[in-house]
Amino acid sequence: MKKPTAKLREELARLQEELKQAETRDAERIGRIALKAGLGDFEVDTGELQSAFEEIAKRFRNGSTGGAKAQKAAVGPGQTAGQSAEA
Repeated sequence: MKKPTAKLREELARLQEELKQAETRDAERIGRIALKAGLGDFEVDTGELQSAFEEIAKRFRNGSTGGAKAQKAAVGPGQTAGQSAEA
């Protein structure tokens, strides 16, 4: 049975709102990570920053995250990759 147009529009509006909320959560998460990495401390051209993020996305899409996972496993809780356990 086909859905009426009004029902489809309601469903579409609901899905668009869900997408907007998901994008907001993702943007906030990525923004917090960028700030922790120090990107908020200096001015960066938006185009350059977007290119850098695209390179990072490409690296993770290609599955070459083994180094990052291994590095993360070697780091204790509350530490960054540059910190040692003795610090």
